Order: sequence, then structure tokens, then C-alpha cells
Amino acid sequence: MRALYTLLLWLLLPWVWVRLAWRARRQPEYLQHLGERFGFYVSPPLQGGGRGGVVNPTASMPHPLPQYHPVIWLHAVSVGETRATVNLIARLRAAYPDHQILLTHTTPTGRAASEQLYGDGVWRVYLPYDYPFAVQRFMRHFKPCLGILMETEIWFNLIHAAQCESVPLLLLNARLSEKSAKGYARIAPLTRCALQQLAAIAAQTADDAARLSLLGARQVSVMGNLKFDIIPPQPMLELGASLRQQFGATRKIFLAASTREGEEALLLDAFKAQGGMTGALLVIVPRHPQRFDEVAEMLVKQHLCYQRRSENREVSSEISVVLGDSMGEMFAYYAACDLAYIGGSLLPFGGQNLIEACAVGTPVLVGEHTYNFADATQLAVKAGAAVRVSDAKALLQTAQKLLNDAPSLAAMREQSLRFVAAHRGATDKAMAVIRCYQG
Repeated sequence: MRALYTLLLWLLLPWVWVRLAWRARRQPEYLQHLGERFGFYVSPPLQGGGRGGVVNPTASMPHPLPQYHPVIWLHAVSVGETRATVNLIARLRAAYPDHQILLTHTTPTGRAASEQLYGDGVWRVYLPYDYPFAVQRFMRHFKPCLGILMETEIWFNLIHAAQCESVPLLLLNARLSEKSAKGYARIAPLTRCALQQLAAIAAQTADDAARLSLLGARQVSVMGNLKFDIIPPQPMLELGASLRQQFGATRKIFLAASTREGEEALLLDAFKAQGGMTGALLVIVPRHPQRFDEVAEMLVKQHLCYQRRSENREVSSEISVVLGDSMGEMFAYYAACDLAYIGGSLLPFGGQNLIEACAVGTPVLVGEHTYNFADATQLAVKAGAAVRVSDAKALLQTAQKLLNDAPSLAAMREQSLRFVAAHRGATDKAMAVIRCYQG
């Protein structure tokens, strides 16, 4: 079945180029480092005795990476997974000071988040597409002594290549929704073979572990969610305090965070129908930067007085909406607001991570579609840190009600902090799994 899977990948190769070109229309970074997506890498310069190097785009060194230091490789697809690695990478550096950390990504935003978080402290490249020649080149170039896949990254040829090169490959912080499990079950033999080739799997929840086990996984444990261990960076908290003053210290701030396609239109229609938000400012931060201008056009068409975050100036009382057109500042936005809606949940996108908001004590609202973070959302609602709403109208009405109810908002704020504190400890369990294969 893996041969049939690979044949299908080859048939889809023209579509790969079309998709890259299409995405590059809004985000030109997709056309950068194209060789890496097919396993062609330049050797990172060895700085500080081999640690802390980054890929030099002007170099032309076709030879494999000099192996002065063993490489621990982590794959974090995009922004959320990259942020979740912060504590784990800090622990890896402390436990294995003579090792080089290699971070791989799939999206430009994930790569940009890595640059912001780690600078020259790690190597970073794109993980190649799952073609046998590409993943083999990746393995032979970097020669990792250990590989760590984050969350739901089951790539059949990649896993097989790691086994052929005798690289222990772990799936950590693993999650698998019911919807994804059904999809993998359709190719059960291929899925079972890949899962059994992994050295170990540590799932976020017992439900995730059960679904992975039903698909044939062995050595499955439950570690919790690394995102609970994230400590809000002090510079982001300070920026949040600054944004709060900029937005208006006397106004309540309602944040719509990481909104997805179609959600802004629903939100703005409800906002207009309700006549705005009394005594409050609406801040909308689209999840994808290539959509900033699109949302700006919506605000113009709705004849709403708005201001962009990038203008970096005080928001006057005439402004009813701020468009958060900046990257890497989500913690600051959460710290600046009184209440946050977590995007991707009004429409069936599966929702986004609500833990970062709760970590700074920000109460949250979510829609009905939270299957990507089902367990965390359910626990947050049960703890009183989150409220679920049915649609955009209910979202705006609930937000207005809570913003006018200081005692209820304060109680939710306290429960948010307790909710996060009660579920910390995943990094310790992840390190215990890693030590079994790295020593």
C-alpha cells in the first residue's frame, strides 16, 4: 500500500506546484527555500563549535552536514506547534548541551515563529514532501540521532525512511480527532504499519491514545498537552500592557483571535446588527496574514470606522474596530483584552488553541466546532474558564453581557489561570519518553 500511496504522490506532483504558486499569490514566502521541500539542503555554518547555526541561503555546499555534534530533530508544522516546543527545547538544551537542535516546518508562518522564538539558537528548514527520494535525502543530510514529530504528523515514507536509517522517531503531544481517525481507518494497513514503526507515541489525552491504539499503534502513553506548559513571555505581557493603553484604558476590549475564512463576515454582520458594542472595542486578528487586506476590505464595505494595529498609534473613541495585522503578538493581544473569542469554531474549522488565552487569565468564548481541541475546550468550559455559543449573534450578545458584568468576568479570569495550572506537567512526561531513546 505504501507503493500505491507513493504513486499517488507522484501523480499529484503537478498539483503541488500549482498549490505552492496559488499560496504564494498571498504569501510570497511559499516560493522561498523551494529546494528544501524536495530534500535539497545547504549545510548550515557551524557557529560556536557547531551549535546555534542557521541555514545560509547564499551557500552552495552540496555535501552532507558535518557531524561534529549529534542532531535532535523536531518537526513543528506551523505557529501553534512551534510555540508549543518552547519549554521542550529549553529542557532538551539543558539535558543535551552537546547536541544541535534542528526544527523543521511546513508553513512560512511556522518558520517565522521559529526565527522569532529561537533566532540563531536552532537550525531550521522545511520538512520535505513525503516523496521517498526527498525524505531519504533529508535523513542522510542531517543524520539525526532522534526525531520528534509533534501532534498529528503521520507521513508514511518519512517514518519508513527513519526506520531504514535507524533513527528512533517519536510522536509526542499526539492528538487525533474522531474525524481524522476515520480518515486513517480507510487506509488501515498503511496507517497500522506506520504507527508501529514509530519508537513511541505520547498522546495528549486518553481519548487520543485510544484512537491511536485502535489504528494499530503500540507503546502509547498519555502525556497531556505541551501547550499547558507555555509561560507567557514577559516582553509580550509588557507589549500587551502597552496595547491596552493604546486601545483605550477605559474601554472594554473584545478580541476575535485567529479568525478563519467566513467568520469575519459573520462577526461583522452581527456587530452591525447589534449596533456595535457599547463601551467596548472589537479587535479582529485573522489567523493568516495573507488575509489582512481582505478583512480590511470587509470593514470598508460595512462602513465601520477601523484602524490597523500596524499604524501603532492611539485608538480614538470614534474607532469601533481594530484590525490586528501583525504576526507573533498573540500573547500580547490576549494580555490586552478583557474577553476573547477563539477563532475557527463558529464555522467547521475545528477551532484553535484556547490555552494561550487562559494562560494570561483571559476568559474565552468558543463556537460549536472545536474538534481540533475537543478535550481542552471541554475542560475549559467545565472549569468555568470558557463559554460556548451557537452562532455569531449569540457570540456578540454573550460578549456584551460579560463585558458589562465585572464580577462574572473576574471569576472567569481566576478560573482561566487555575485551569492552566491544573494541567501542567506534559514537558516532564515528554522528557521521560525522550530519555528512553536518547539516554
